Amino acid sequence: MKRHTRTAAVLASVTLLAAAAAGCSDSGSSGQGSGGTDTGSLNSAQQADVPAAAASTSPSPSKPPATVSIRKGTYGRTLVNEKKMTLYVFDKDTRNKSMCDGDCAKAWPPLLDEKTPTGGTGVVSKLLKTTTRSDGKKQVTYNGHPLYLFDEDKKAGDAKGQGVDAFGAKWYVINVKGKQVTTTATATATPTSSSSSGTGNGY
Repeated sequence: MKRHTRTAAVLASVTLLAAAAAGCSDSGSSGQGSGGTDTGSLNSAQQADVPAAAASTSPSPSKPPATVSIRKGTYGRTLVNEKKMTLYVFDKDTRNKSMCDGDCAKAWPPLLDEKTPTGGTGVVSKLLKTTTRSDGKKQVTYNGHPLYLFDEDKKAGDAKGQGVDAFGAKWYVINVKGKQVTTTATATATPTSSSSSGTGNGY
């Protein structure tokens, strides 16, 4: 009888030890799980911070190109638009008044800018303004001359409109001083500028 009692006591002790070991194992697993959750949250927070840091170091937008710039070419230092296309003046225009519309404006598109026009290096900013056309659009002017492009100029540096007589008067490139350049492409002399072409309202 004593032997059976002693055996039962031993079995009970073994059972208690096994239960205690299982409890410790569960506790450790729970702790690790909890720790894993905290680490995951920390990683998520760190990852969330990355885009913000990247955004703060992103470059600022580049400054838009100047409305009017200068290009040195066949006729000296003359005015061009933001794409380096040659700009012209119409000898029929009066100061700050365009006389070119309809078919004329299709062949010689006016340089438009609804905002304040900007000038590149060398452009005299005080000479750069706008005037309101008959259709209400704002055309850029330089020294009182409304500025135009020519539809037959296809690339930067082209000046096929220089000296062309069309729509009642001649067309000329314009220099940085705001004067018409009346030299033709066939002339061999050094290009000169003039305030009057002798055929219209050169000013």
